[in-house]
Amino acid sequence: MLEGYCWPQSVLPGEPVGLSVSSSGPFGVEVAREGTRREVVWRADAVAGSERPIPATASSDGCGWPAVVEIPVDDGWRSGYYSVRLTGSDHEADAFFVVRPARPAPILLVLSTATYAAYNDWGGPSLYTGGTRVSFERPLAPGFLRKTEPAERKAQSVPDREALAYFAWAGEHGLSPWSGGSGWWTWERPFVAWAEEAGHEIDVAVSQDLERHPEVLDGHRLFLSVGHDEYWSWGMRDAVEGFVAGGGNAAFFTGNTCWWQVRFEDDGRAMTCFKYRADEDPVLGTVDESRLTGTWADRRIGRPEAAMTGLSFSRGGYSRYGLGVPRASGAYTVCRPDHWAFEGTDLRYGDALGVADAIVGYEVDGCELELVDGLPTPTHEDGAPDTLEVLAIAPARLWSEDEQPSRYGHEPGELEHVAMAVFGEGWERQVHRVEHNHAVVGCYDVPGGGTVFNAGCTDWTYGIGGGDPTVRRITRNVLKRLSS
Repeated sequence: MLEGYCWPQSVLPGEPVGLSVSSSGPFGVEVAREGTRREVVWRADAVAGSERPIPATASSDGCGWPAVVEIPVDDGWRSGYYSVRLTGSDHEADAFFVVRPARPAPILLVLSTATYAAYNDWGGPSLYTGGTRVSFERPLAPGFLRKTEPAERKAQSVPDREALAYFAWAGEHGLSPWSGGSGWWTWERPFVAWAEEAGHEIDVAVSQDLERHPEVLDGHRLFLSVGHDEYWSWGMRDAVEGFVAGGGNAAFFTGNTCWWQVRFEDDGRAMTCFKYRADEDPVLGTVDESRLTGTWADRRIGRPEAAMTGLSFSRGGYSRYGLGVPRASGAYTVCRPDHWAFEGTDLRYGDALGVADAIVGYEVDGCELELVDGLPTPTHEDGAPDTLEVLAIAPARLWSEDEQPSRYGHEPGELEHVAMAVFGEGWERQVHRVEHNHAVVGCYDVPGGGTVFNAGCTDWTYGIGGGDPTVRRITRNVLKRLSS
């Protein structure tokens, strides 16, 4: 047995990190900053180990293991993601921490660690297997921080969960089946490697920092989110929306972004989210009802995520995953090729964007659309900003209850849940408005503030990793313009 985690997850240069480990024997530790290169910065050999009990409530309340090693973060360590590799006689394990910036670079990438915690099934139920509270103070299950390469991709054109290739592949390699939907390895890691190689300086923080240390945004020009950034607290939104209103910019190379509201608890050590069971949340019917831990698009919260990101999962859904348009090309259709984001790409109206790597998957965001002069245009009835421009679209769908029986045996279908949350009583008469959706690439300006770009899909990074010159050029255009 060899498992461990770091606490705190985020520190400034010069602040130590505790490493808590349960081990059946001595082990070694290697700490490395991961970017374009893996830079080893610290090692410890033959650390004495002992097995620690796993509390019955580990998934919700943490492990409470004492730190057996103190990692001395030097004043000169750059901001970034630091992998902590544990090596025993016959086992390996992974942990991580982040060094926040002491002196800001132009770009701040905030890792989706709230989403890591939501999917993490180590030590008990996750938010996907019956839990409503999850802890950050525990190991991440295998697959979240490191995967066997080449890794199977989660977006597949096979219906129903048991048949999805990723779940079978994860089981064969001893990884958590939930590690396909979250974690450092799949999206953020290759994005950072490419961006730093392209010459961009990128600082790193974690989800909780936006609420606990909102000053982490100070001095940056661009807030950046990559991959799958599904879980946000009220304080996280306050920080990013205030940053953009003050002239900062934001780029979301993500899908399913800011879908669920969470509440951080115990000084950032845990978070609560009732999700589909939001009617059981004790804040319902109180003066704190706006903090309801359901979807941000819920009428009772009154703060649709589209007001910040420009887009919403409620008008997007799934592509090339389960029965979410399983045979789609995986490409966007370009509708406004003259936008600055497309500069230097030679894209024309109607061109397919990202087809080689099927970037439109597996979870995607959109907005309510209508045709104006033949072009898709926001209606703004879903909370999308008045200045939002739709640059490209692709078909997407929300699964209904009868389409995914293995998933929805204990909860409403995504389609039914979205209609109930958004429209309330009489939702059955409105469900058609969210039944046939689209992924959207969108961009908007905040009057008197900054600019927000949204790629609208989790799998944009596959186009970068696959070497698509058009996807890479658009990404460079966004990073350069919004970080200057």
